[in-house]
Amino acid sequence: MTTELEHMIAGELYNAADPQLSAMRERAHALCDAYNHSSETDVQLRSKIQSEVLPHMGARGYIAGPLYLDYGDFVTIGEDFYANFDLTILDVCPVTIGNKVMFGPHACIVTPIHPMRWQDRNIRKAADGSDFDYEHGAPITIGDNCWLASNVTVTGGVTIGEGCVIGAGSVVTHDIPANSFAAGVPCKVIRPITEADALPMPHRVPER
Repeated sequence: MTTELEHMIAGELYNAADPQLSAMRERAHALCDAYNHSSETDVQLRSKIQSEVLPHMGARGYIAGPLYLDYGDFVTIGEDFYANFDLTILDVCPVTIGNKVMFGPHACIVTPIHPMRWQDRNIRKAADGSDFDYEHGAPITIGDNCWLASNVTVTGGVTIGEGCVIGAGSVVTHDIPANSFAAGVPCKVIRPITEADALPMPHRVPER
């Protein structure tokens, strides 16, 4: 028999009040709470919590906090990830983030989708008297070398190609092709990012 977890990951309608899923969320929320109440100077503790709540995160990742996750188990993040304050990832479907991705403050990566009709969306009563609802989701993919500026929301089913910049306050509801500057509500491609955008970089800091 297919479990509610398997239905959820497949993007199918699932019972969000399923005991297994509830326990997984409670664990993730407790770990996030511990992370959010830790000091950023306590690097060892933060690293330990981060590895527990985000087990599929690459090396040299930094999350300023606070951090909010539904599960964490269904998030894959590449190396050299940076997230500024107040990162939210709701991973009822897989979230895949590439290498060297940067998030500004208040980034919100949300895979859940609730039914449009209230008749399908509203809370229901199970035979045992408990409350539950049906919802579903769609995966999100963010390619290598992307920068999401402050207050960007990415919704379920979206793929952002590598090398993109998403402008502040954008709500990304459709795919964005690689190497694009996109912004707005809903987010739209403004123009490609080209060599004309190159800056005269200083060399004050020795590099390898």
